[in-house]
Amino acid sequence: MPRPIRCRKVEFLPRFKYFLPHEGSNDEVLLKVEELEAIRLKDLEGLMQEECAQKMQVSRQTFQLILEEARKKVADALVNGKAIRIEGGNYVFGNCKYTCLNCGKVFESEKCECPECHSSHVVCHRGKGRGHCFRHNGG
Repeated sequence: MPRPIRCRKVEFLPRFKYFLPHEGSNDEVLLKVEELEAIRLKDLEGLMQEECAQKMQVSRQTFQLILEEARKKVADALVNGKAIRIEGGNYVFGNCKYTCLNCGKVFESEKCECPECHSSHVVCHRGKGRGHCFRHNGG
């Protein structure tokens, strides 16, 4: 059984979620919110990779994989005249209220991890708390 995907913390939600070239194909690329956050932190803010990974609460290797995928998608859109749609992914914006599926503890946290048993097998209570956990094609 594969490891569950941990939510990536983002501090920025885009105001504009669709970019369309003046001329080009009808094709589009889907850029996940956490991929945009990786580009924002590394390329716009100029942070070091370790700082970016800490801000997103992922490992340095995971951050690098997210960033590489994001850059590949943006390059494809720019070179091939494709639209860019920004949506979905596995991310947390603010604190979420969770229920741990292992021990049943209800908690509010920035991390998608139970403080009691340290399991990442948790369910977010969407619409509650100060933020939302968006998983699998957006929330």
